[in-house]
Amino acid sequence: MSSTGYQVIARKWRPQKFDDLVGQDHVVRTLRNAIEQNRIAHAYLFVGPRGTGKTTTARLFAKCLNCEGGPLADPPEDSEICQSIMNGSCMDVLEIDGASNNGVEQVRDLREDAQYSPSQGKYKIYIIDEVHMLSTQAFNALLKILEEPPEHVKFVFATTEAHKVLPTIVSRCQRFDLKPIPEALIKDRLAYICEQEGISAEDNALKAIARMADGGMRDSQSILDQMIAFCGESIAEEDVLQVYGLVGAEQTADLATAIATGDHMKILELVDSFDSSGRDFFRALVDLQARVREALLEAVKAGGTGSSLGTPMTTESLTRLLDSLRQSESALKFGLNEKVNFEVALLKASEQGRARAIDGLIRELSGIAAGLPEEKKKP
Repeated sequence: MSSTGYQVIARKWRPQKFDDLVGQDHVVRTLRNAIEQNRIAHAYLFVGPRGTGKTTTARLFAKCLNCEGGPLADPPEDSEICQSIMNGSCMDVLEIDGASNNGVEQVRDLREDAQYSPSQGKYKIYIIDEVHMLSTQAFNALLKILEEPPEHVKFVFATTEAHKVLPTIVSRCQRFDLKPIPEALIKDRLAYICEQEGISAEDNALKAIARMADGGMRDSQSILDQMIAFCGESIAEEDVLQVYGLVGAEQTADLATAIATGDHMKILELVDSFDSSGRDFFRALVDLQARVREALLEAVKAGGTGSSLGTPMTTESLTRLLDSLRQSESALKFGLNEKVNFEVALLKASEQGRARAIDGLIRELSGIAAGLPEEKKKP
């Protein structure tokens, strides 16, 4: 074992250059062009869900700005200052946690420190994570230097809740919205990591991990780390389902078909099997919604009717089914008996999906009536 100890996958495989950043091509392209065209703003705001790369993007951008001969969109990897920026030891790139340094005094200290020139790089860069946690007084103290910053100072803010940041701060920043990363891209990245680490992982296992991550690359890597600890060098789909209580894709498809066809006995049978194997009912409901949504999109593309759930269903029926499942979320999440609430949600959705909307029925009857020949008047 090395003297530095084990390094988790999320840190070991943290992107070291823009090309490694997955799923945020629009952000990478804009930052690259800004560097190449020398149109570098004084303040940036990165917004997005957890684990999508906000702080990592901020570090990569700081690395591009302060590398030798910079700013460069592709800085040298072996540069001493670049390495110090990525490991957090560079004196000119200061990472501040907005949650624990949210007072006006800390911001005043920052303003005073910002007046001094950088010691190594071209810029003094302040990365403030969770910037929405700053107090109103702290925001107001930050506002002055944000309006007229010294030429050698750049600010990069990161937040998961942009609506809590003062509009006067947002208006002085270039805002970038980092999107949840698609499951396919997460799965491909995990497959690459497994290959490099010498781990054998089933394709469906990686798909299940990507599904659980909800668009966050860091979450997926943490799950993969846990699965390696559980399984060793070979990860199967059943292992992931067992550890996290997930329902398999095949069982989810069977459940969706049973709901669409009104097979109530099959629905109850599947729910019993989920319960006996310790599956997470709420997660099963979320995955079921995703399956019905796929069927809805297929029906839309097919012109209004699809049969991917085992029976012909119109977009109207699929929409009603999906809406019924969505409305059951809170009852399932906060109800006293999850299994009963889950069964009721599925049976109700089955009835809703097979019911006819009254307004649609009226339109259909009106169309039939309009096509009937007029009765001849009696003499």
